[in-house]
This record gives sequence, C-alpha cells and structure tokens, in this order.
Amino acid sequence: MASGFSPHGGVPRCFAYWQEFSKCYAQTDVPSQCRPPADDYLECLHHTNEIARAKAIKAEFVRKAQRQAHEGRKAADILADGVIVGVGLIQRSQGESEHAK
Repeated sequence: MASGFSPHGGVPRCFAYWQEFSKCYAQTDVPSQCRPPADDYLECLHHTNEIARAKAIKAEFVRKAQRQAHEGRKAADILADGVIVGVGLIQRSQGESEHAK
C-alpha cells in the first residue's frame, strides 16, 4: 500500500485520507458511497487535479502571450510579464511596473 510508510519514518503524507477511506469502506454496505474519500486519497497520491489545473493555467498563459505577440506587443514587454502568475488576474499599473524595474 502506498500510504503504509513515510520515506523518513513517521506518518506518511496521505495516511489521513487513507484512514478516512478505509473507515468509510468498513462501515458501509454500498461501497459506491465511499467515492469522495477515495477520490481525495487518490488526489493526494497522484495530484491529478492539481496537475490538470496547472496545465490549464499554463495553456491560458501561452494563449495570452501568443495573442499579445500577434497584437504587436513588444517581445520585451511579454518577457517582463513572463511569469506564470502574470496570467492577467492582477493588473499592474504603469507606476508600479516602472518602480519594479
């Protein structure tokens, strides 16, 4: 079982989720009722939703950069905002961007 031992000893990262799932599974007559704890445990192990969310953010960033490049924005301006957190959620004013340089 993947949540049996931690690499450094002690309680492993996903052990709490495993306990919730196993408790639910032991107490229910219908195993399909334990789907949410099972999903939580699998997300903790594999980070599938987190990875999908990161890919969507990156794809939006790339799409926005391509659109700005197509609109004729200077390459230096695109690279200056070229961090993943700069996907347009927080707009910088001209004074802040000049002060940051």
